[in-house]
Amino acid sequence: MYDNVGPQPGVPRPPNAAADPFGNTFYGASSGFIRGGLGAYGERILGSSSEYVQSNISRYFSDPQYYFQVNDQYVKNKLKVVLFPFLHRGHWTRISEPVGGRLSYKPPIYDINAPDLYIPFMAFGTYLVLAGLSLGLHGKFSPEALNWLFAKGVVGWFFQFCLLKLTLSTLGSAEAPFLDMVAYAGYTFTGLSLAVFGRIFWSYAYYFLLPWTCLGMGIFLVKTLKRVLFAGYDSTRHHYLLLFIALAQFPLLIWLGNISLNWLF
Repeated sequence: MYDNVGPQPGVPRPPNAAADPFGNTFYGASSGFIRGGLGAYGERILGSSSEYVQSNISRYFSDPQYYFQVNDQYVKNKLKVVLFPFLHRGHWTRISEPVGGRLSYKPPIYDINAPDLYIPFMAFGTYLVLAGLSLGLHGKFSPEALNWLFAKGVVGWFFQFCLLKLTLSTLGSAEAPFLDMVAYAGYTFTGLSLAVFGRIFWSYAYYFLLPWTCLGMGIFLVKTLKRVLFAGYDSTRHHYLLLFIALAQFPLLIWLGNISLNWLF
């Protein structure tokens, strides 16, 4: 009555059909071919993706450890170059060397013109400490005020970074590594810390040190960008952009040097 009746007791089961050896062979071969093909294709995709990611990381971010390869001698010489750029008699170009079949720049410990992140971070921390001390001497210090100054410093650093980045984009030059731009922008706090330090001991010293700092930072950026980032560009537009960067240091450093709880002045 029913076609799907299961096996009954006492009734012998029919023998299984013989396995098809050719079917198993073709199945094994096809499955191995598919697995091998997909594996090779996947490795090629993952490999190309990995190379693409690594190339873009090295292009934009470089190696963070590179920027902290410094020693005492480098720090002293670099501070002289940043604070007194017009006294620097050496060249401004970076030193390159062949590494792995391609040219690479020597780390800061071997090249005074190489950017580093040790000095910018130390200068930024010094700026916050001196700014907090200045507020404390005037009876205005509080944790909220220090947080406010920290945010103001980060905004100033970011503005300097955007200024350099926008200038590069305007010229249509090759992309500079991201950390290079961060380092060059962070040197702003080197002279600024000196100006704030002088203001603590003598208020009138600030009005002498701050213009000096603005002028020195402008010259440093012009010399560095002209020889390192803007190499190969020698046009009127190029010179105007460099002049704009130098002049922009005055309002930026005056704004950051104003130790108050206001965003403007």
